[in-house]
Amino acid sequence: MSFKVTFIGAGSIGFTRALLQDLLSVPEFQSMEIAFMDIDQHNLDMVTQLCQRDIDANKLDIKIQSTLNRRDALKNAKYVFNVARIGGLEAFETDINIPLKYGIDQCVGDTLCAGGIMYGQRGISQILEFCADIKEVSRKDCMMFNYANPNAMMTWAANTYGKVPTIGLCHGVQGGHALIANALNLDQDEIDIICAGINHQTWYIQLKHNGEDLTDKLLEALQKHEEYSETEKVRIDMLKRFGYFSTESNGHLSEYLPWYRKRANDIENWIDLRHWANGETGGYLRVCTEGRNWFETDFPNWMKEDPKVYGEGQRGNEHGSYIIEGLETGRLYRGHFNVINNGCIDNLPDDAIVEVPGYVDANGINIPKVGALPLGCAAVCNASIQVQRMAVVAAVTGDDTLLKQAFMMDPLVGAVCNTPGIWQMVDEMLIAQQEWLPQYKKAIASAKKKVQSKDYIPVNDDYKGAARVKIKTIEEMRLNKEEAKKNAANAAK
Repeated sequence: MSFKVTFIGAGSIGFTRALLQDLLSVPEFQSMEIAFMDIDQHNLDMVTQLCQRDIDANKLDIKIQSTLNRRDALKNAKYVFNVARIGGLEAFETDINIPLKYGIDQCVGDTLCAGGIMYGQRGISQILEFCADIKEVSRKDCMMFNYANPNAMMTWAANTYGKVPTIGLCHGVQGGHALIANALNLDQDEIDIICAGINHQTWYIQLKHNGEDLTDKLLEALQKHEEYSETEKVRIDMLKRFGYFSTESNGHLSEYLPWYRKRANDIENWIDLRHWANGETGGYLRVCTEGRNWFETDFPNWMKEDPKVYGEGQRGNEHGSYIIEGLETGRLYRGHFNVINNGCIDNLPDDAIVEVPGYVDANGINIPKVGALPLGCAAVCNASIQVQRMAVVAAVTGDDTLLKQAFMMDPLVGAVCNTPGIWQMVDEMLIAQQEWLPQYKKAIASAKKKVQSKDYIPVNDDYKGAARVKIKTIEEMRLNKEEAKKNAANAAK
């Protein structure tokens, strides 16, 4: 089979190399065309060299098309993977540090809350340009797989406003499934799950083992578990209060809700600092920064290591390659995908992007009807969906008032800040990120005048968060090279 797959944001080592290995481990795909596109020549060159070496070592006759020109990369593409972090770590740092001055303490800041909303503003302005190019130069049946966060907002914009068929993909369901199996002392493939909700707030509404419902046994298992009882306190509390387990890590989940991070002196009761994902302030920013620094420093050694092997048993748990395999070969694949609701979940809005079970074969991507979520679970999702909808429309139209209203309605932002503070914080973030926000040109000019006026509200510029960990130097990372390499491989940039 010969068709073209394009990666936008291919300088992202965390996804690009692993997704390419997944694709080229399918025997029928070993003559496909591959295009890598990024705006950073340095990152692009490193990732291309590494991946081309893998391809050559597996004796495949594929030459990666590596380019800074997006339209060239997208020309005749049938499948597009969006793995771009718009604004890179420079913008990401402002997503975390400006809200901190106002008391908003985020662990990840890429899905909801102040950081996720602003990340969406940058990403949506770009993904709509991707869509325009796809419609002009890619195949008419081109499909996009969006791995970029905020996943629901980006997928919503691409489908509704970009008019390109787009599936949002994430590994949160698989990760939570593995954790549940570990807590219950069972093999993951022994537990049959149905998960439904919205990305990063998806609920395991069915857990069965040999026909037995395990939902009522999970809380006790987690509370007794030596590690999870300490590292997953937010997820355990949500399970206790709402009756169902949520997909995302402790740190992720804590920043989407109004209850766990609104007071600095309370945050430490809900987090654990053994791993950044358990709730560390700015944890993902730290590991991405360390990962980028380490990859650039250690790149020559990566090139000396054994290449990746393509073939049976070499694929990861990301959905992308399996979906394409199902569409191209007809082999059945079941996963959980982010799609327009269209009545799949009865008590979530039809226009929202939901994460639900799906089946793929030669007939396409088929989404069964889930029905209604438990009322409490639906209420949590609906609160986030309203923020997402407002943020998406704001990003498309450049309406800064609507953007500020989205911030007001965000659960954690609303729990921490008053309305004047929210208004001022958004103005500061717009100014700091103006390079990536062309749709807000007029609003940014106005914001500059406001933040320089005598009405500026004093903020705590020195506040570093309740649980900030110092970024390691290269010398410190050399003390544990395996951990540093793992961070580099898992970081988005």
